[in-house]
Amino acid sequence: MQKRVKRALVGTAIALLLPALFFGGYMWKAKTEVKKMSPLETGEVAPGIFALKDAFVNMYLIRDDSTYISIDAGNSTQGIAAELAKLGIAASQVNAVFLTHTDGDHVGALALFSQAKIYLSSQEEQMIDGTKSRFLIFKNRISLADKGLVGDQQTLLIGNIRVKGLLTPGHTPGSMCFLVNDSCLFTGDALSLKFGHMDKFNTFFNMDTDRAMQSMAKLKNLHDISWIFTAHYGSSHNFAEAVSGL
Repeated sequence: MQKRVKRALVGTAIALLLPALFFGGYMWKAKTEVKKMSPLETGEVAPGIFALKDAFVNMYLIRDDSTYISIDAGNSTQGIAAELAKLGIAASQVNAVFLTHTDGDHVGALALFSQAKIYLSSQEEQMIDGTKSRFLIFKNRISLADKGLVGDQQTLLIGNIRVKGLLTPGHTPGSMCFLVNDSCLFTGDALSLKFGHMDKFNTFFNMDTDRAMQSMAKLKNLHDISWIFTAHYGSSHNFAEAVSGL
């Protein structure tokens, strides 16, 4: 009887310890990877384009007359609210939010933009409906009742701002870059910029790095790009140089 109890206790301890060790190891590695990131400081980073820094990630606002659109929605409601205040921009002024993907650090302040239409890749829907996740305990649980699904190469017009979706799977199955007004490419976590050159995003965070590299290589075929804006690794005003190593 005592042996059975001991075995049961040992089994229970192992069952509790293994997930704790996994989670602890994951969080330690995640913090190490985050330290490598170099987002832009909050401010106007190009004419009519504003970066908002929320801890280790950028979201962006694009303005045309009285129309604002957002690329992603930051890491936290409190953080983005503070950065919006610095810029003198109200969340209610944002007409649409385009999500490059649905990881927590890109959707954290969605609640602020309650008056905006939310758009995401049609392939990313599987990440929020429970079909796919990185791990059982790391699901992208957000509720988007009134969402717009964007297909690859699909173009939408928000006011006078033209937004084209470019499917770039790898970081997540539905990761999408957004080409704004045919000249500004917003990449989310599809890639990083290192010394002005495109490079793969942190492998630790990618669901499929090989696929992400294939997606990144396709971007070199784009033309007339003036700016590249990433979510964690700043920006580049020299597209030719950025893709030269691909």
